[in-house]
Amino acid sequence: MSSTGVPDSVSSAIRSPLLALLPAGQAQRPSLVETLLRQQQDLTSLTAADRFSHAHDQLEAATVPAQAKYYRDLIPLERPKPGQQYAFEVDLDACTGCKACVAACHSLNGLEEAEVWRTVGLLHGGTPEAPTQQTVTTSCHHCVDPACMRGCPVQAYEKDAVTGIVKHLDDQCIGCQYCVLMCPYDVPKYSKAKGIVRKCDMCSDRLAQDEAPACVQGCPNQAIRIAVIDQSQAIEASQAGMFLPGAPAPDHTLPTTMYKSARPVPHNMLPADFYSTSPEHGHPPLVLMLVLTQVAVGAMATGWFARHVLGGDAPAGAAALPGTGLGHAVFTLVMALSALAAATFHLGRPLFAWRALLGLRTSWMSREILAFGLFAKVGVLYALSLAADSLPQFPGKAMLVALGPVWEAGAAAIGIGGVLCSAMIYVATRRAHWSAAPSIFKFFGTTVMCGAAAVAWLAVLGPADGGAGRTSLRGLLVVVLIAAVSKLGFEVAVLRHLRERQHTVWKRVALLMVRDLHNLTLARFLLGILGGVLLPAALLASLGPGVTIAGGTIVAVTAMFLFLVAGELLERHLFFKAAPASRMPGGLS
Repeated sequence: MSSTGVPDSVSSAIRSPLLALLPAGQAQRPSLVETLLRQQQDLTSLTAADRFSHAHDQLEAATVPAQAKYYRDLIPLERPKPGQQYAFEVDLDACTGCKACVAACHSLNGLEEAEVWRTVGLLHGGTPEAPTQQTVTTSCHHCVDPACMRGCPVQAYEKDAVTGIVKHLDDQCIGCQYCVLMCPYDVPKYSKAKGIVRKCDMCSDRLAQDEAPACVQGCPNQAIRIAVIDQSQAIEASQAGMFLPGAPAPDHTLPTTMYKSARPVPHNMLPADFYSTSPEHGHPPLVLMLVLTQVAVGAMATGWFARHVLGGDAPAGAAALPGTGLGHAVFTLVMALSALAAATFHLGRPLFAWRALLGLRTSWMSREILAFGLFAKVGVLYALSLAADSLPQFPGKAMLVALGPVWEAGAAAIGIGGVLCSAMIYVATRRAHWSAAPSIFKFFGTTVMCGAAAVAWLAVLGPADGGAGRTSLRGLLVVVLIAAVSKLGFEVAVLRHLRERQHTVWKRVALLMVRDLHNLTLARFLLGILGGVLLPAALLASLGPGVTIAGGTIVAVTAMFLFLVAGELLERHLFFKAAPASRMPGGLS
């Protein structure tokens, strides 16, 4: 056997007839032809004819799959080197939108009926004289800096150090679905039946055995292949904004998929579904969790402010102002614990919720869970310090009571940090409608407004104390009124985007609010105006000097608090429902 893999018998069979054609005197010494044949045997790489013959022999010997002759050239011959990784390469000129890749992926991976890991969309543009449309097949882009991996609170994602493939660890997943929000390309898919998220892994087990992924093998036009690319190439392309027209900007995650075409792509190419909008998932458990935690934190922080800023210091167990004693501490605990309980209903696998702290280094969700867990624990210590008189003697009781103000201030500070983490969960997605300013303003607006309303409600339910009660209640009502007007004004301002000529993300939000979600939007503003504007204004007008807090005031303050909480629940529901999803171009059903 020669170094090239060509059998010696084959080489001799080729050489002998050629030597026979030479004159007898030249046959004894190496001729030019014989020299070239010997040099060819010493080459480190096979010729095209040798490679074809070798592949044919392998097929006959059944050493490779029967279909390998159709896809072997569509996968790399070598593994990626340091700084490189596997990537999908899509020939747009060869893609016809037949969806054979979708069917192959669905069949091979055993996906559920409505579950898809590869989709086919449509782009259109050009001019009336030269219109253009382009079908596009797309799947996970196995990004250089995958947002799904950074955001996951349980580290259920890993990026293979050799191949660069982003894999999802099904056994580690708790089904929180945060990666679905983090990925700008709508890649991870939640399986309600399994309670976990799943995604494309480039058929890594097949690639490891030199088998092509299902989509590559299934495409009849060889429009998809696996290539080895330099990760620096993906970084440079993202900096130049070079990706697929109509797709989310690549600078967030640095996608590696390469879309190629021999034809120039018009600059005005848009997805076929660009102008269509539809409500997104409402996430009721998250809505309840977010509002209740903000009510709890707002009540705790407002109570601390009332005790130590407005009312001065007071003995342990006594409230300097109405609504800031033991009942206030118990109320915040009930709200916080109810919120944490509601959050578990959003998980597909709630029994594994304890894993959620594994992602503290990168995930805002892990930080939020830690913050509110600590808030509840420190809140328990604060409540115990206020209830110490009714508790039996135990070691450390005196210290528990003495540290009461510390527990209160600590719980308020930790809770505020938790609200910030809640906002950052959505800011980290880099979606325009969840950017820092609107998200933080909404979340802390709810905290301030509902916190003041809660303390006002607890104040009127407690024993009346004449002027001090009216003074503190008036201050709380002013806070509620200012916060409600500011928050409602901010939400109404979103509707001004309806007049925009361009179909921006904010215009999509406004269109959803006035079309598909108009009843929800109307109810939200009615409750907000009733609870945050009309009732506080009427109460402020009625609380004159010498007027005691009577039954009518209690009813009005209770209604104010309930209307505000109900309005904030609807506002947070709109926060999710009227949030246009970020995804790759669609349009083909």
